Amino acid sequence: MAVAELIFDGKHGVGESPVWRADEASLYWVDIPAKAILCWNSRSGAVRAWSLPEMAGCIAHIDGRRWLAAMESGVFMATLADDGSVNTELLAAARHAEPGMRFNDGRCDRQGRFLAGTMFLDMAAAKTVGVVSSFDANGNQRALVDQLIVPNGMAFSPDGRTMYLSDSHPTVTTVWAYDYDVATGTPANRRVFIAGGTMAGRPDGAAVDADGCYWICGNDAGFVHRYTPDGKLDRSFAVPVKKPAMCAFGGENLDTLFVTSIRPGGVDLSDQPLAGGVFALRPGVQGLPEPKVRLT
Repeated sequence: MAVAELIFDGKHGVGESPVWRADEASLYWVDIPAKAILCWNSRSGAVRAWSLPEMAGCIAHIDGRRWLAAMESGVFMATLADDGSVNTELLAAARHAEPGMRFNDGRCDRQGRFLAGTMFLDMAAAKTVGVVSSFDANGNQRALVDQLIVPNGMAFSPDGRTMYLSDSHPTVTTVWAYDYDVATGTPANRRVFIAGGTMAGRPDGAAVDADGCYWICGNDAGFVHRYTPDGKLDRSFAVPVKKPAMCAFGGENLDTLFVTSIRPGGVDLSDQPLAGGVFALRPGVQGLPEPKVRLT
């Protein structure tokens, strides 16, 4: 059984959006409430951080030091500087249904289109105002899926023709699969992939491996689960925290699964002192390279 190894004791309020960069042998991710992008180099073990002007729910790599960051007021091009600062340029202003919202989970499809979902910050309100949209280089945005509370778990099959999406709110906890038109970037024919209440934990961030299996963080349960393409639970791996947030494949052979996590406030953490850390485990399968943002 694979054992989760701590690679950085970040104590992140909400560690999210891990992205592996093979050219740097480095893992990037965000701490949402800290308004920061972080990077861990697998060769040196060094960790760097960059300060953002707003909370970022997710990031995707463009090239060099340029990233897309979906923040509170919109999707920005973010260029990371040597001094820990970030130069941001607005690509598309957010079309929030009401105040008090931000972007949450997101990533590129296999063709390099950037997709990201929005949510109301107060999860207790359970407002179905979340929307998943796609964005292009000209700042155009197109709503794809609406009436979500906490959009999460976005991932794409190896051929890009299936899109997975979850709503991780406690009242929903469902993962859906969609037929995905790779030519137009349009999801259709939604069906239940993992029914609400049938997995250990709430479905949070996700990834897909080279076999087409879907990996989903079981938030509140301390597991990362692997589901086959037909929606059957294949295996589960424990992590030493209750709230794993998102997973991503990386490492030299794409055979390491990196997992970010959440450090909740106002609760006793004596049984999970590593909450908010970033972990790595070897699950015995290979992942897929994360597509870069296509800006043409």
